[in-house]
Amino acid sequence: MSRKVAKFGGSSLADAGQFQKVKAIVDADSSRQILVPSAPGRRSPTDAKLTDLLYLCQNSAALGADFSEPFRLVEQRFVEIEQALGLEPDIARHLAQLRGELVKGVSADYVASRGEYLNGLLLAAYLDATFVDPVECIVLTPNGGVDPSSYAALGARLAEAGRRYVIPGFYGADQKGQVKTFSRGGSDITGAIAARAVMAELYENWTDVSGLLMSDPRIVADARPMLEVTYAEIRELSYMGATVLHDEAIAPVREVGIPIGIRNTNAPDAPGTLIVPVHKPDSRHAHQIAGIAGKKAFSMISVEKNLMNKEVGFGYRLLGVLEHHGVSFEHCPSSIDSMSVVVETAQIEGKIDVLLDEIRNTLQPDKLEYTPAIALIAIVGEGMAHVIGMAARVFAALRDAGVNVRLINQGASELNIIVGVAPEDYEVAVRALYAAFVA
Repeated sequence: MSRKVAKFGGSSLADAGQFQKVKAIVDADSSRQILVPSAPGRRSPTDAKLTDLLYLCQNSAALGADFSEPFRLVEQRFVEIEQALGLEPDIARHLAQLRGELVKGVSADYVASRGEYLNGLLLAAYLDATFVDPVECIVLTPNGGVDPSSYAALGARLAEAGRRYVIPGFYGADQKGQVKTFSRGGSDITGAIAARAVMAELYENWTDVSGLLMSDPRIVADARPMLEVTYAEIRELSYMGATVLHDEAIAPVREVGIPIGIRNTNAPDAPGTLIVPVHKPDSRHAHQIAGIAGKKAFSMISVEKNLMNKEVGFGYRLLGVLEHHGVSFEHCPSSIDSMSVVVETAQIEGKIDVLLDEIRNTLQPDKLEYTPAIALIAIVGEGMAHVIGMAARVFAALRDAGVNVRLINQGASELNIIVGVAPEDYEVAVRALYAAFVA
């Protein structure tokens, strides 16, 4: 029997009403057998984040200070959910144990993980599921990665088809067996690990949005959802600032080709977004592009020198100056006698004058220009390589919107076209490109 892993974010489990929605989703599909909960999310903007409260408890306890008030808020959240769901009272026992551990002294990672742990206990009780503690089977390496042995260990714990399992997100164990939280990606990573461990048919990521959007809704108010997008397209959009799953959360399933479904707990009938290894001919992919994303926080250094192409190692020396100052570059467009490097502005703050002086001394350029602010926009889509006139449409749209293009870059894979514009033209350019390809 094929199985699905369903990860539910904090907003999906914020209160008893959300738990009931999750139960309806799980009951509607018998293949949703492995469930990964986050800690309860905010019910309103005035709510404190539960994980922040747990960190505050640990910090206060470590200093010998009173942590009763933040702990009371944590306790209240879990007891309220338990009571509203009509569960047998048991969470108070676990909370009392946590209070005692705080007094004795425990690590910040351990305390932070208790939000997911306690919520997992509640969800397992509510769904009559088997609780699996990830500290027993997910091992993190010293650099924060996943030890490959975790897949077999977790797979063995989740082996019984037809049974529901709940495995809390956000944490595992270090190589000494101590609780260790993920550095980023949190419960998304746990869900991906679980999906790979059982070679799931699908990894569902349930949240509070109906899929990923084709552009930033703060700029394009009616941005459409991406019905289907590939892993490669997601990476490009994420790199250019789109809010999507982090690379670490995708890697475990991407490596073995398991698709990811982004779904909305509050609108479970919405199709959401399906992230796939490749588009199939009969796929839900409806547009020539996957999406449009960008960021403003870039700067550009441009070097011109006659017969630059005859100078062996010219580019190497230019990039060597950046390396010497700990600066990585994003793009490096060039021509026969010129070369530009685009960098994140934050990386060169406080050191640009020294950088430019070293470039002058090292390369002796005929001309050196520094553009302190430039916005980059990426038009992303694997299908663009097979459509004549895509670049023409990009530049025609920007021309008609009165936007001057400062930079053009396209990779050999033709997965994207990147244009650089003045920051003040950024929003106008994004809306113009969206209208040209989607609206």
